[in-house]
Amino acid sequence: MIKSKFVLVVSFLFLIIGIVHAVRLLNGWEVQIADLVVPMWASWVAVLFAFYLALSGFRMLKRG
Repeated sequence: MIKSKFVLVVSFLFLIIGIVHAVRLLNGWEVQIADLVVPMWASWVAVLFAFYLALSGFRMLKRG
């Protein structure tokens, strides 16, 4: 796979992950893994991190 296509695909995946976490925050959905309930602040961190990675990937594509 060409590097630019790989970066594009990965950037879109991070964008989708960020959107899903943002939707979780807006709707107040709980996530439970076995007996552990994942706190909402974890999604705030995930949103920021995923959007940062997506933005970095799109910028990398734009620079060439």
